[in-house]
Amino acid sequence: MDVINGMQLGTADMTITGESLQNWAPMAALLAVPYAYRSLEDMDEVASGEIGDKIKAEIIEKAQIRPIAYFARGPRNLTSNRPIKSPDELNGLKLRVPNVPLFVDTWGALGAQPTPMAFSEVFTSLQNGTIDAQENPLALINSANFAEVQKNVNLTEHVRSWIYLTISEMVWSQLSEEDQQAVMEAAKRAQDFERELFLADEEKLVKTLKDKGMEFVEVDNAAFAAKAKDAVLANVNDEIKETVQGLFDR
Repeated sequence: MDVINGMQLGTADMTITGESLQNWAPMAALLAVPYAYRSLEDMDEVASGEIGDKIKAEIIEKAQIRPIAYFARGPRNLTSNRPIKSPDELNGLKLRVPNVPLFVDTWGALGAQPTPMAFSEVFTSLQNGTIDAQENPLALINSANFAEVQKNVNLTEHVRSWIYLTISEMVWSQLSEEDQQAVMEAAKRAQDFERELFLADEEKLVKTLKDKGMEFVEVDNAAFAAKAKDAVLANVNDEIKETVQGLFDR
């Protein structure tokens, strides 16, 4: 938030930022809506298509910063000590979630017992049984050493999201047309290169977590998405509700 304010004031030039942009541009909430995107390719189609263009235009207009590239984030997955293949198997599972109403209500609708908690408390709470499960991308599951206290990575992939590389509109407007073209070319190369690194890292993380003893569990993603839909729609801003409905309807 502070960096974006700085970019608006001219004290910062660039940053990488994501759904926090919805504080200025409500459509930026589409960067991380549970079960809105079925796959990485599906998310790419949205981010680089008409919806993505509308999101970027609103960010430029209302936040005064310009998205010039986007990077995929690792999908969020559910970890637990028993395999969970369908929402029916959640059965009141005490699940740590970030203190975000959309996440809390969605997991409640799926049948879990969502428990908002600071990330710093999660490992100890899993260790002592205060909670049974948590959800995060593979990179965080690995770096937080959750393999020591959780056995299964259930491939719910419930949130796929992306993040923008952005430049201050104030700075952008001061660049010559030639320099703007050079910046956009550099941004395209960065996006392509980052995707190579991202895919390689995700593959490496699977192997690393398996080597640490975790088992990867395939789940019924369609059942999760269908059961989550009403809670997601009830919690998104009216400005994007129709778009989210359309994403689910696909």
